Amino acid sequence: MLELRGFGCGYGLVQAVEGLDLVVRGGEITALLGPNGAGKTSTIMAIAGHVETHAGTIEFLGEDITRLAPAERTRRGIALAPEGRRIFPDLTVAENLLVGGYTHAAAEAARAEESVLTLFPRLRERLRQHAGSLSGGEQQMLAIGRALMARPKLLMVDELSLGLMPAMVDLCFKALLELKRQGIGVLLVEQNTKRALAAADRVVVLVSGRTAYAADGEQARRDPDMVESFLGLKEMT
Repeated sequence: MLELRGFGCGYGLVQAVEGLDLVVRGGEITALLGPNGAGKTSTIMAIAGHVETHAGTIEFLGEDITRLAPAERTRRGIALAPEGRRIFPDLTVAENLLVGGYTHAAAEAARAEESVLTLFPRLRERLRQHAGSLSGGEQQMLAIGRALMARPKLLMVDELSLGLMPAMVDLCFKALLELKRQGIGVLLVEQNTKRALAAADRVVVLVSGRTAYAADGEQARRDPDMVESFLGLKEMT
């Protein structure tokens, strides 16, 4: 579904990522892990078109999209739930979802909304509530739901569990597994290594903007040295 070859990105003269090869398949979760400042967020922001690609190519569904504008990437089926959620706090839940469905006609947006509300029933209960009054977990559901309003084939999620209570983390990861079952490809940036490894079909670790480790999820889960060696943790807790 998505393939990066020799990919590099950055900000002006600052190179954030170099020489990255990455594949995300439909119906799979790929976890992009690494310490703070490794280039994870820069990578997914560049895939979405918001950070400049300095080298290599980005292919999506067999098409080179490296130079496409962000809106064109969205129309082709790439959606992003960004770090920090970035919802519109003064708009209602329903209005936030409507913003996410701007690329579709009204009937298609209504179908997308129903899919989101089926995935996150809690949002259905709060449709007329201002988004800023939601709990952190509900805001994360809304951020993911808003991205799903574009009917993406690839969903990128940056820091799914950041600042959330464990019960809300469980609900959000359950939603990702359901999206995987539906055939959507998921590229997940996540600091909760244990949860990311448990869900991932493939694991890529970035350190200082370069690939330090890449394996399928099962291999990564069987490798007790991986977390300590590349992420600086003693155990997967």
